[in-house]
Amino acid sequence: MIRVGDTAPDFIAPAVSGEAADELALFRLVEAHDAVALLFAPATFVPTCTAAFAAVRDAGWDDRDDLAVAALTGDSLYAAFAYADRFDLPFPVVADFHGGAAESYDLLADSWEGHSDVPRRATVVVDGDWTVRFAEATADALDRVDPAPVERATEALRDLGVDAARPRVDYDGAW
Repeated sequence: MIRVGDTAPDFIAPAVSGEAADELALFRLVEAHDAVALLFAPATFVPTCTAAFAAVRDAGWDDRDDLAVAALTGDSLYAAFAYADRFDLPFPVVADFHGGAAESYDLLADSWEGHSDVPRRATVVVDGDWTVRFAEATADALDRVDPAPVERATEALRDLGVDAARPRVDYDGAW
């Protein structure tokens, strides 16, 4: 798994943002913000991952000039459309269908729930100099870890001068 202090790899992948599909280029987010939070999940509609994504949405991480958020899942762009719409996700949902971005971050699961080459559940924070400032993954995507990686990432964001609200992950929501 990628570690704090490593240089973050760049990637370009198809993504859904709002009602449009386009390519998401990480370098554009890094150049335009003080920090970028990358939220990895093996698939859309995984309850624990959805709980974390909804917590980030509710904390307002997407509505800032100093912070960008992107979710990366192992599903198709079509699943990303349905997922972003169903949960009103205001940040891009990247279709890392073949796991290329996850692999570059050493976050590719060999196998999960009968699927191979999908992202592990993880949160990575990258600063404006491409340095990984936070990286944490769960042992299994369905683990209800407390605090969740997105909650723990808040301290790294604050160290970068990004005063983002701490997300509150509710695993028992309507996921």
